[in-house]
Amino acid sequence: MAKFKCSVCNYIFDGDEAPEKCPRCGAPKEKFAKLTDDKAKLVDKSRCSNQLHVGLMTVLDQVHSIAEAGINDNLDPACVAIFARARDEAKLLSQFIRAEIEVHVSKGKWG
Repeated sequence: MAKFKCSVCNYIFDGDEAPEKCPRCGAPKEKFAKLTDDKAKLVDKSRCSNQLHVGLMTVLDQVHSIAEAGINDNLDPACVAIFARARDEAKLLSQFIRAEIEVHVSKGKWG
């Protein structure tokens, strides 16, 4: 399936031909350019990678919540230390992921 990019808003449309108007901004069909095969493959690969990043962030949010509950449980110092480290590492990794996604967007690796 081909990919077409709107030159007005950068929306990428998957189909055999460009849409009559952009679903995002309403620009006419003439504002779409067909992506080269290499660019289309990069979009597909980027979509996969970005979905993995978002999935990981979702899990890290869960780790953060569980860790906060463990800290609040306050069973003993060793347990609190484990939960505190899990909370801090989850926060750090989430920040790394956000920065990486920002890089993807700035390089057009989004789709």
